[in-house]
Amino acid sequence: MSGARDLATLLARFPKTRPALPPKLQAIYTRQYLENRGGETPAASLSQRLERWLHRQVAADVKAGAPAGATLELGAGTLNQLAYEPASEAYDIVEPFEELYRGSALQARVRTVYADASDVPRDRTYDRITSVASLEHICDLPLVLARAARLLAPGGSLRAAIPSEGGFLWKLGWMCTTGLEFRLRHGLDYGLMMAHEHVNDAREIEALVRALFEQVEVRSFGIGRQLSLYRFLAAQGPRLDVAAEWEARFG
Repeated sequence: MSGARDLATLLARFPKTRPALPPKLQAIYTRQYLENRGGETPAASLSQRLERWLHRQVAADVKAGAPAGATLELGAGTLNQLAYEPASEAYDIVEPFEELYRGSALQARVRTVYADASDVPRDRTYDRITSVASLEHICDLPLVLARAARLLAPGGSLRAAIPSEGGFLWKLGWMCTTGLEFRLRHGLDYGLMMAHEHVNDAREIEALVRALFEQVEVRSFGIGRQLSLYRFLAAQGPRLDVAAEWEARFG
């Protein structure tokens, strides 16, 4: 009963409202986002190197030289996950921020781009649905996860890598690197940017995935959940009744 109450309390937080950025941060938001995703500053470059763990975990189910099954990536960003993926029969992405992938040489490997998960046709199924550092950004996460669950082919899996948002080591890490660099460069509080971007913490994401799937494997880059920088979740066996309930409630 306690678990059911905890889940009900968690679901009541959605859909979330993203905190507004102050005008000075809003003015540099797009440039900062692109610099960060492109590893164009020392702190961003360090972050990109550490994030290789995320990409490798997501791609660990596909063997080099063997084609991957049909894949849908949620929040594909600059398409940097494709560098870790072998050729697949179909690779679709969900990414509303066109500036991130426009002009990328990797775009030729993408079959279809969707601006929203709701745009993916219901009769299209995937062997793999992946996500790298994107679930923490999604205000209507239960709805997106429910739609992902219903798009999985039998035996398919959700493979999601996320920052350990809400944990001590994660916060200390960004405060001492990207946060410090941002304050020195712009004289502004990077914590406000993080609050705007990361609307979900790692515990919330894991709880939703566990509620929606029968089998969930979790790995941490660090010592346990609190003393980690990143977390990886591999989930199979979607509970389609739960997915239908969440779609009806949040859709």
